[in-house]
Amino acid sequence: MKKILVYFAAGCLGGLANSLALWAFGAYGITHQFGVAITPTLTPAWLYPRIVWGGIWGFVFLLPFLNSKLITKGAIISIFPTLVQLLVVFPLKAHKGYFGLDLGMYTPAFVVFFNLVWGIVAALAIKFFK
Repeated sequence: MKKILVYFAAGCLGGLANSLALWAFGAYGITHQFGVAITPTLTPAWLYPRIVWGGIWGFVFLLPFLNSKLITKGAIISIFPTLVQLLVVFPLKAHKGYFGLDLGMYTPAFVVFFNLVWGIVAALAIKFFK
């Protein structure tokens, strides 16, 4: 049970890091410089669901592979939420086209980067709390 709680908490921490990075890139105009229309406002209504979903995605760390290389595992696992964002959320929920290309040509690269932040922070948290 402790392992499950650690993975959820680590995923939540990764979700927080992902969200803060995304917000900072939007607030400082980095996404805008690349022609990507992602500039979220840092509000509880925007932040809380992202943290919870980060925690839910943390359960994927339970998969039994690369346990000795946790950072690599985090990077690989970050592909799962990336694919969901690009192939499900953007086109079906947000109506921003496949890969979110309606938001800008470099949107997929930013999604990969921000989810990589989630995966590495979650992996580091698991390593720290184990």
